[in-house]
Amino acid sequence: MTDHALQLLRRDRRLAELAAFPFDFDLDRAAQGHVEEVRLASGGPLEVVAGDDTGGTYFVCADGSVLYADSEGGAGIIGSSVDEALELVIGLPGWHDCTRLSPDDGEEKILARVTEIEDEIREVYGIDEERAELRAALGFPDRSPAELVGRLRAALLRTEPDFVLLNADEGCAYLLIGPAGPPLWERVLAAGRADLARLREGERTVWRDVAEDPVRRRITLRAAQFDRAEGDLELLLHLLRHETESSMTDELRLAAVLVGLRGDIGDLPLLLEVRETDFDTACGLGDLPEPGASADELQRWARALDESMFGTDPSDEPLSTWTDLARDQGMTELARVALIRELDDIVMDQSRLRRPEAPRTLATAPLSGLARDFEELGDLPQALRAQRLYAALQETAWDRASAGRTLARLEREAGRLPQAADSLAEVRAALATPGDDSLRHWQQVNLGRWIAEEHYRLTCAFADANRPEEARTLLTAADAVLAELSENAANDVCDLAERTTARVGEVG
Repeated sequence: MTDHALQLLRRDRRLAELAAFPFDFDLDRAAQGHVEEVRLASGGPLEVVAGDDTGGTYFVCADGSVLYADSEGGAGIIGSSVDEALELVIGLPGWHDCTRLSPDDGEEKILARVTEIEDEIREVYGIDEERAELRAALGFPDRSPAELVGRLRAALLRTEPDFVLLNADEGCAYLLIGPAGPPLWERVLAAGRADLARLREGERTVWRDVAEDPVRRRITLRAAQFDRAEGDLELLLHLLRHETESSMTDELRLAAVLVGLRGDIGDLPLLLEVRETDFDTACGLGDLPEPGASADELQRWARALDESMFGTDPSDEPLSTWTDLARDQGMTELARVALIRELDDIVMDQSRLRRPEAPRTLATAPLSGLARDFEELGDLPQALRAQRLYAALQETAWDRASAGRTLARLEREAGRLPQAADSLAEVRAALATPGDDSLRHWQQVNLGRWIAEEHYRLTCAFADANRPEEARTLLTAADAVLAELSENAANDVCDLAERTTARVGEVG
């Protein structure tokens, strides 16, 4: 990866002018920056090196890759270096119209499309002599359109997950300007499918290694969910026995279902033994047929669970199945990008949250789930996006107060102290004028204690930030909330309240 050609452009004004026109790689536009503040979802620096006349921007990433972002919310990697990107924009001056082409289209189709695009350009201005001059000066070979299209497609497919561009203020992701890679489930299942194939070969060391590794075991069971072979019973029983080490998991239930679907009543004693592993498995498998059940009863139980929870199409699985397994395998950025795309879809279309059985109401649990997932990934900005929308959609006073308290905590942890204070003010407003009876006992329950604790923690944060006036103001509000709690609830907060008062006194 080099930027030799970029340095030549920066030193030679004639070459820079040729790159800017007719090839629309204008170094002078770098000073203008992009049309909005942006950042990579994965973090890391972005350097603007050029722009084009449509408001698009060429960024160089930490590894040298060139990320192009247009002014309409689309972005994609177009080269592994500035040299490679320059080769592309010079060799394919209409590259924007080639992003959907693939080497699979064949050289004839590619050449016909590129010729069509370039002929349209030639009707307005010349490109042939300019391209030859610039290629020669920069030392670029005369690559065929098919080769350049192949390079472009390979580069675009590298955009996710490491080079996803976000609007810095709103946190939403730019759309891909080229093809998407394989679905998340396919990447997640790859290792499980490989392990399943090795298990079927019967090598006992593989049986031991897969069964004793919780992550490999889970992914292999998921692979077996979508590749159901008649001869898998022994390996399924082996994995089922070991999955009890993780207590009640979805994969434990899946393994039990895959065994039960075979309708062999001889497997029922083992299934019942698995059910009695601990309290959680007893609850999770509580509807298993009892001893003496028939093969039909066992199969009916397994089929009902299979239809309601599993099935044979990986695209029907909840997104959380694949993001959880991706994180377990260390595919953090894949999980993050999938979650960001999911949140973006909800933000753009809240009707996705409508309950099928009651279309006038919203099921907002996916938003709180996304907030938790992002928090576990350490991505507080995205957690805040999800939690903020979740809080705004709550209908009862209890839910508004609870969601607002969590929002304030996330804002505090993200260092957004004034925003956290505003969120707690809204929580107090919900307590004062709830509008329904859902908060009638808030003083006696954990919610009241948690709200008081968050007031004191935020007060300490203001004090630690040397903002005594805001700390004193919030301390007064915290004491007022504490005064309303029941004696039992207040006792759990008193130590924190005393420490906070002392801390405010230190900075006052």
